Amino acid sequence: MKYSTDIDPDKTAKAYGYELHCSRKDSENLAYGIKGMKIEDAKKFLNEIIEMKRALPTIFHNRKRAHKKGIGPGSYPQKAARYMLKTLENAENNAEYKGFDTENMKISHISTYGGRVIKGIMPRAHGRATDKNTKTTNIEIIIEEVE
Repeated sequence: MKYSTDIDPDKTAKAYGYELHCSRKDSENLAYGIKGMKIEDAKKFLNEIIEMKRALPTIFHNRKRAHKKGIGPGSYPQKAARYMLKTLENAENNAEYKGFDTENMKISHISTYGGRVIKGIMPRAHGRATDKNTKTTNIEIIIEEVE
């Protein structure tokens, strides 16, 4: 599996979420929101979004988004946040396995992009059919120890 950046493997830990069934657009906004955060802060941020206590400011793809108090256009992308949290916890476990101090880790690289499209059809009247495809998302996270 190839990551989109090369970082020293002796100082970092990685995790990759492959073909996740969540919105690519919401994942991009989440990645922008947690990049550079410490792991504990990012986990707290994602849990607040899942519990709908804190709205995520929408930076990308923000047309016709409802405004939230104090942040402008925003939303609560719960499904994407669950997948992002799971991938982040996986990266944290990988760092712990490598022997790093997980309390002093920060997100140095996070990337989301479209994954495979799962083909499907929906039957219609008179023997016709329409495409009903499912888009997937890939998430990669690289964390490093702060000195």
